[in-house]
Amino acid sequence: MYQDDTLMEKEFDWAQMRRLATYMKPYLKQIIPIIGTMMVIGAAAKLSVPFIIKHAIDDAIGGSNVALLYQLVGLVIGVFLIQWAANVFRIKYTNTIGQKIIYDIRHQLFSNIQRLSFHFFDKRPAGSVLVRVTNYVNSLQDLFTNGVVNLMIDIVQLTGIVAILLYWNFKLGLAVVITVPLMFIVSGQLRKRIRRAWQTVQMKQSRINSHLNEAIQGIKVTQAYTQEKANMSYFDGLNQDNKKQWDRASALNQSLGPIIEVTGAIGYCILFWYGATLIQAGEISVGLLVAFATYIGYFWEPINRMGQMYAQLLVAMASAERIFEFIDEQPSVKELPRAATLPPIQGAVSFESIVFEYEKGRPALRGISLDVAPGQSIALVGHTGSGKSTIINLLCRFYDPTEGRVLIDGHDIRGVTLQSLRSQVGIVLQDTFIFSGSIRDNIRFGRLDATDEDVERAAKAVHAHDFIMKLPNGYDTEVQERGSVLSMGQRQLLSFARALLADPRVLILDEATASIDTETELRIQEALKTLLQGRTSFIIAHRLSTIRHADNIVVLDHGSIMESGNHDELMAKQGIYYGLIQAQYKFLTDSESMNFA
Repeated sequence: MYQDDTLMEKEFDWAQMRRLATYMKPYLKQIIPIIGTMMVIGAAAKLSVPFIIKHAIDDAIGGSNVALLYQLVGLVIGVFLIQWAANVFRIKYTNTIGQKIIYDIRHQLFSNIQRLSFHFFDKRPAGSVLVRVTNYVNSLQDLFTNGVVNLMIDIVQLTGIVAILLYWNFKLGLAVVITVPLMFIVSGQLRKRIRRAWQTVQMKQSRINSHLNEAIQGIKVTQAYTQEKANMSYFDGLNQDNKKQWDRASALNQSLGPIIEVTGAIGYCILFWYGATLIQAGEISVGLLVAFATYIGYFWEPINRMGQMYAQLLVAMASAERIFEFIDEQPSVKELPRAATLPPIQGAVSFESIVFEYEKGRPALRGISLDVAPGQSIALVGHTGSGKSTIINLLCRFYDPTEGRVLIDGHDIRGVTLQSLRSQVGIVLQDTFIFSGSIRDNIRFGRLDATDEDVERAAKAVHAHDFIMKLPNGYDTEVQERGSVLSMGQRQLLSFARALLADPRVLILDEATASIDTETELRIQEALKTLLQGRTSFIIAHRLSTIRHADNIVVLDHGSIMESGNHDELMAKQGIYYGLIQAQYKFLTDSESMNFA
């Protein structure tokens, strides 16, 4: 079971919070002088109101001084205006900086995902990757745009209130704030349950996203087998689980409020009982008691907000754990610290005693040794699972061999930079991926600095130009993700143009003509004869007629090379290759007979 499907059994980890705080470091020059100043001004303005009320009651009302009362009322209005202006200014800058921090986190996360190796994606559903870049990063948004600054304001406000209360009357102040430790003791066990509840919510949401991505990608299969009801039923189950867990976590979180309110009520009871005693003893005035009551109202407001903030921190920490898991992930295929740039290559490729395992103890390749001269065309044939695509993956260094090494022009590809290697190795896959954008942009993906003339020249070379010009806007026709408006054959022609535009010295065709009709395939084969001249090529094809002219045909079985040679040599041996040809010929003959019948 993947980690997203398991609950992380961890206590609240302040190290995660400190790490999140490091993303604020580049903006401290804006946070401290601008936001900090506005925060202090706003808090000071708010805390001055009870002080003014005290003087209004004791001096203005008690002394029947109407002029002073008007002055103090005007002062209160002025103070509220100052507080309002400071808050507006602070919120504006806080939101701006918060969005910059979210941008930085998402940028770092996506950048690291881009450099991770295939091993990483083999073990994880696409939805679990997607949810980190979107949902989990978004869940940090409130923390950075409001949460952190509000927490700082609350701390400043609480500190100021406690200091004022203890300064005015130490005994009364101490009697009131003594209820705070009681509240934290009572709510301590509840906070642990809240933490676990929000972690479970994150897990449930991750499962929904993973299934949603899978359901969208596989919608054709779902509809083809009329499994919409079963798929909907399964999704409803996930959705219901998420709803129940969210309700539970929310209910637990909301239960903090009544605890705080009860504690606040106890504080008020203590205040008025003990305060009345002090008034009778002549130790405090009525105005001071009212000011105390106002400060107590101010006191429980940030306490209540901090209780809600705790839930926000729990969500943020759960998200941070998942985000940092990917940010800290290291690619299994790494560049050496001083990796060299692979110089322009001639195209000589050597596989030396290659052993490779996707999973330990299950070798996909067993001692493969193969030498390819520059400009040679090599065909890889064999049954499904024989190791054909694995050889290609090692050549592109999508994986590293468990044993042995791969050389290009005598350079061990583990000692060169990935960019310099892959820029000289082109690949055309059977499952062609078309990006959202124009036809021109999709072809130019092979070489971003290519001119429009270069793009059209590559398209003409692979016979894609004619069908492109029949599209509504030609090369500027917009296609959606995966090119759903194009046929499979058209998508493969675009991938040919993309690869050829990159002008690689080594070209890989992995079942690249499997979905192209016979007439188009014949035209492509003619184009490839010219395009592959002087270029080392590796061709994987189940349609064996497409590789009969290869310089060397390598027959694989269960990860080992069983035969090699050109078409005529292998047919003369009447071995595995001969058997594959005969089986395919019989299949095609039987198909034609059935069609004729």
